Amino acid sequence: MLILQEHTVPANLPKIRLLDYVLLIFSTIPSRSGMKKVIKSGSILVDGEIGHASSWVSEGQKISLVDLENKPPKPLNINLEIIFEDEHIAVINKPAGIEVSGNKYYTIQNALVASIKPSIELDALKWPRPVHRLDMPTSGLLLVAKTATALMNIGQQFEKRLVQKKYLAIVAGNLSGSGEIKSPIEDQEAQTQYRVVSNCHSLKTNWLSLVELFPHTGRTHQLRIHMANYGYPIVGDRLYGSGPLLRGKGLFLSAVAISFTHPKSNKPIEIRISQPKKFDTFLNKEEHRWNSYNKNDPK
Repeated sequence: MLILQEHTVPANLPKIRLLDYVLLIFSTIPSRSGMKKVIKSGSILVDGEIGHASSWVSEGQKISLVDLENKPPKPLNINLEIIFEDEHIAVINKPAGIEVSGNKYYTIQNALVASIKPSIELDALKWPRPVHRLDMPTSGLLLVAKTATALMNIGQQFEKRLVQKKYLAIVAGNLSGSGEIKSPIEDQEAQTQYRVVSNCHSLKTNWLSLVELFPHTGRTHQLRIHMANYGYPIVGDRLYGSGPLLRGKGLFLSAVAISFTHPKSNKPIEIRISQPKKFDTFLNKEEHRWNSYNKNDPK
């Protein structure tokens, strides 16, 4: 058995059940349903004993996420872009349209087995593991652990909100300036900052806005929910968006920057990538179509 992450419950915690609490502290599990399966499998321990989803969490308890698997994932050979790699961690540029993990074969977890070099450190993981999650339709930077120390250390950084991420998104509407959205998601605190980069015309929505998004909490679908509820849904969001513009073009959301502390050297690391090419292509096309239509409009 390998301990992947550990957490000690602090004092003055509001009354909360184990399922809800571990969703807050362990960022590697992709969803509530996924966490239910993890608990049911016996991979969540409370003071060394198998935890139960409905049990109440108490001050001082030690909650552990453990690895009970001995069989490695089946390698998936795809062209995975590796932005950074050393013996402890790796950072990849996740393609849109692929899940980070799950029961399917076509996942980033399986692709990591085929693409990331095994660590030579004494506490090397049997295979590299994603440290956090990105939605299937979201592209961009994904942090990967190659050692048990890295997995636990970076998991703690996420838990303490020490990892900073920046996303780029194209939203429908004429958003301006910058601001902050504070709106609970499933009764949990959720906070997102935004800053508008540029705007362009669109025949279908009149305006499109390219925005930077900074999540200060890590709720499932947080950016998509916040922008949709704010009145500026992300283009391509079939789940929370609406209208013809939001269909068939993929989700225009990408994680383009991440900063954290290296788990071994303790040095600050900041990694950035350019926005996906499809962002520029789409914005230019929409502006061109607008200009062409209005140029030819007899009115």
